[in-house]
Amino acid sequence: MNVVLGQVVYSKAGRDTGKIFIITEIIDTDYVYISDGDLRRVENPKKKKIKHLVITKDINDIIVQKISSDIRITNADIRKSLAEFKNSNIKDD
Repeated sequence: MNVVLGQVVYSKAGRDTGKIFIITEIIDTDYVYISDGDLRRVENPKKKKIKHLVITKDINDIIVQKISSDIRITNADIRKSLAEFKNSNIKDD
Protein backbone atom coordinates (compact mmCIF):
# COMPACT_ATOMS: atom_id res chain seq x y z
CA MET A 1 0.00 0.00 0.00
CA ASN A 2 1.33 3.38 -0.98
CA VAL A 3 0.80 6.12 1.56
CA VAL A 4 1.86 9.75 1.30
CA LEU A 5 2.17 12.64 3.72
CA GLY A 6 -1.06 14.54 4.21
CA GLN A 7 -3.24 11.57 3.26
CA VAL A 8 -6.51 11.04 5.11
CA VAL A 9 -6.85 7.60 6.73
CA TYR A 10 -9.26 5.74 9.00
CA SER A 11 -8.14 3.46 11.80
CA LYS A 12 -9.42 -0.10 11.47
CA ALA A 13 -7.78 -1.61 14.56
CA GLY A 14 -7.23 -0.63 18.16
CA ARG A 15 -9.01 1.71 20.54
CA ASP A 16 -9.24 4.36 17.84
CA THR A 17 -11.16 2.13 15.39
CA GLY A 18 -13.23 4.18 12.97
CA LYS A 19 -11.57 7.51 13.76
CA ILE A 20 -10.18 9.70 11.02
CA PHE A 21 -6.57 10.91 10.92
CA ILE A 22 -3.97 12.51 8.65
CA ILE A 23 -0.55 10.98 8.02
CA THR A 24 2.02 13.42 9.37
CA GLU A 25 5.17 11.31 8.96
CA ILE A 26 6.17 8.09 7.22
CA ILE A 27 8.53 6.05 9.38
CA ASP A 28 9.19 3.07 7.09
CA THR A 29 7.28 0.63 4.87
CA ASP A 30 5.23 -0.65 7.82
CA TYR A 31 4.66 2.33 10.15
CA VAL A 32 3.43 5.94 9.97
CA TYR A 33 2.64 8.68 12.44
CA ILE A 34 -0.95 9.90 12.37
CA SER A 35 -2.66 12.86 14.01
CA ASP A 36 -6.21 14.20 14.30
CA GLY A 37 -5.34 17.56 15.88
CA ASP A 38 -7.53 16.78 18.89
CA LEU A 39 -6.82 13.65 20.94
CA ARG A 40 -3.73 12.81 18.89
CA ARG A 41 -2.07 16.15 18.52
CA VAL A 42 0.79 17.03 16.19
CA GLU A 43 3.17 17.15 19.17
CA ASN A 44 2.26 13.59 20.17
CA PRO A 45 1.23 11.65 17.05
CA LYS A 46 0.13 8.01 17.10
CA LYS A 47 2.53 5.46 15.66
CA LYS A 48 0.38 3.09 13.64
CA LYS A 49 0.95 0.11 11.35
CA ILE A 50 -0.15 0.82 7.81
CA LYS A 51 -2.00 -2.49 7.67
CA HIS A 52 -4.25 -1.21 10.49
CA LEU A 53 -5.38 1.78 8.42
CA VAL A 54 -8.01 2.27 5.73
CA ILE A 55 -6.29 4.47 3.15
CA THR A 56 -8.43 7.07 1.35
CA LYS A 57 -7.60 8.76 -1.93
CA ASP A 58 -7.87 12.21 -0.34
CA ILE A 59 -4.59 14.08 0.16
CA ASN A 60 -4.61 17.51 1.77
CA ASP A 61 -2.42 19.79 -0.33
CA ILE A 62 -2.00 22.44 2.36
CA ILE A 63 -0.59 19.90 4.83
CA VAL A 64 1.71 18.46 2.14
CA GLN A 65 3.03 21.93 1.24
CA LYS A 66 3.72 22.79 4.87
CA ILE A 67 5.52 19.50 5.51
CA SER A 68 7.64 19.77 2.36
CA SER A 69 8.52 23.41 3.16
CA ASP A 70 9.44 22.56 6.77
CA ILE A 71 6.68 24.85 8.02
CA ARG A 72 5.20 23.74 11.32
CA ILE A 73 1.80 22.08 11.05
CA THR A 74 -0.65 23.20 13.70
CA ASN A 75 -3.40 21.16 15.29
CA ALA A 76 -5.86 23.66 13.86
CA ASP A 77 -4.57 22.88 10.34
CA ILE A 78 -5.22 19.17 10.92
CA ARG A 79 -8.69 19.75 12.41
CA LYS A 80 -9.65 22.10 9.58
CA SER A 81 -8.57 19.70 6.84
CA LEU A 82 -10.37 16.77 8.49
CA ALA A 83 -13.54 18.87 8.85
CA GLU A 84 -13.36 19.76 5.16
CA PHE A 85 -12.92 16.08 4.29
CA LYS A 86 -15.93 15.09 6.39
CA ASN A 87 -18.09 17.85 4.87
CA SER A 88 -17.14 16.95 1.31
CA ASN A 89 -18.00 13.28 1.94
CA ILE A 90 -21.38 14.18 3.43
CA LYS A 91 -22.25 16.15 0.28
CA ASP A 92 -21.16 13.23 -1.96
CA ASP A 93 -23.43 10.70 -0.21
